Amino acid sequence: MDLAYIPSPSTGVINLGPIPLRGYAFCIIIGVFVAVWYGNRRWIARGGTAGTVADIAVWAVPFGLVGGRLYHVITDYQLYFSEGENWVDAFKIWEGGLGIWGAIALGAVGAWIGCRRRGIPLPAYADAIAPGIAFAQAIGRWGNWFNQELYGKPTDLPWALKITESANREAGLYHPTFLYESLWCVGVAFLVIWADRRFKLGHGRAFALYVAAYCVGRAWIEYMRVDEAHHILGLRLNVWTAIGVFVLAVVYMVVSARIRPGREEVVETKTAKTAAAKAAGTTADDEDAPADDAAADAVTDAPTDTGKDAADSDGDVEHGAGNGAGSAAKS
Repeated sequence: MDLAYIPSPSTGVINLGPIPLRGYAFCIIIGVFVAVWYGNRRWIARGGTAGTVADIAVWAVPFGLVGGRLYHVITDYQLYFSEGENWVDAFKIWEGGLGIWGAIALGAVGAWIGCRRRGIPLPAYADAIAPGIAFAQAIGRWGNWFNQELYGKPTDLPWALKITESANREAGLYHPTFLYESLWCVGVAFLVIWADRRFKLGHGRAFALYVAAYCVGRAWIEYMRVDEAHHILGLRLNVWTAIGVFVLAVVYMVVSARIRPGREEVVETKTAKTAAAKAAGTTADDEDAPADDAAADAVTDAPTDTGKDAADSDGDVEHGAGNGAGSAAKS
């Protein structure tokens, strides 16, 4: 008799009338909101403007979703394009299947487009949102719990995950790898927050630290999973991906620290102008006022001073002439 285990939900969908609320999609949406909210706080703390993170997320999130789905479909093509499978299922993202590698890669492309439109550096933006992305992953992994997927090997541990019988899975108690990865992502987020405060990471190094730390956890968690996957030299494809991405992230941190040490002083031009205006005792509107206004003020002031000086000069000449004439008369 099993005394303790983590139960799985009987269904991943709650119907509110004609509207289905899917647990997987709900977790993804909550994760995105958390990432944007916390990223916005960090961006403002770095000297950025409120709302910039959300504006760029409008580009990054759709690109990330497409990239995550493409990676999953490409690496698990047999689930959709093998004999007896329906290729239309490749578009059913609500049923699960987002590859984090593709999501981050294509999401970065969307973020790059958004950053260029706002005229801000992508590395600084990436550093600001890095912990938020980790928190979003931690929340998103609970979507796998709703779908009863991505579990590990059988186990009798007290925190085992109970999986129910279906066409694609066998009932039993398994390692809750979704929970392991969720907790690992929370730890990664706090690691990045701590390291960023301690070492003032900049130029994309906070984001690179997030990537490297995540890859370490993903490698050993991936090794525990029992779902179908492609293998290369005895290791699952995602394990090799984690190793490769980890190496790239570490190399970037080392090279970046040598080429561009320290942290960016200015992350958004608009806020930099506002700060300069305040320091000068003017407003942003005053700062942007045309130079002609200043010239006009100078012209307006000039005649007053010149007239006064001229009057004084004329007075001196008159007094001098009068004194001279008086002297001549006396002589």
